[in-house]
Amino acid sequence: MEELFRQDSYLRDCAARVTGADADGIRLDRTVFYPTGGGQPGDTGRLRLADGREITILDTRKGAAPGEILHIPAEGAELPPAGAEVTAIIDWDRRHRLMRMHTCLHLLCSLVSGDVTGGQISDGKGRLDFNLPPDTILDKATLTERLNRLVAEDCAVEPRWISDEELAAKPELVRTMSVKPPSGQGQVRLLEIAGIDLQPCGGTHVRRTGEIGPVEVTKIESKGKMNKRVNIAFLA
Repeated sequence: MEELFRQDSYLRDCAARVTGADADGIRLDRTVFYPTGGGQPGDTGRLRLADGREITILDTRKGAAPGEILHIPAEGAELPPAGAEVTAIIDWDRRHRLMRMHTCLHLLCSLVSGDVTGGQISDGKGRLDFNLPPDTILDKATLTERLNRLVAEDCAVEPRWISDEELAAKPELVRTMSVKPPSGQGQVRLLEIAGIDLQPCGGTHVRRTGEIGPVEVTKIESKGKMNKRVNIAFLA
């Protein structure tokens, strides 16, 4: 499976060949569809067959086999035969909103010093949970102002790679306690926001922070003795 979304998050479609289809989903030899993972939802969209018919894809998930990606069709859809040529087309507007929010959560992570114990990216909103001392005070207005300042700086956002050994020598790069970065394949993908944040991440992101647009910290909640949940949403 060629994961084109890792090479270029801005690809909206690609030509592909069906390698299998059953009750679990449709498998392709290459795809622009991002599968659910790292707190980011799987892509939706459609597969267009050579005869013009289209199969609606409601979700994308990782399969049981290493590297397997399952495109989940709408209930009752006629599955394409193995070998069929298709065009895989993501719902770009939704994906772009998820990319903007994912990058924004990395900005938020740079502003709060605690380890991340959980998180979720949704369409238009997101959250991170932080492991913080009980007496820590987070202010919505202050965080909102600092987030929007980082957005307005329009910093470059770029992936880069380091070896498993380099990551093992720099454990401070891993901020997320709930999800371990993939290792054992020789290299690990990092996301770098120039001068702001650097940590392992396999998700899709915008190229510059200015693309995120204005955001607001909508709620800060206590989730247990040492957990603070920070919720954010787009203003436009």
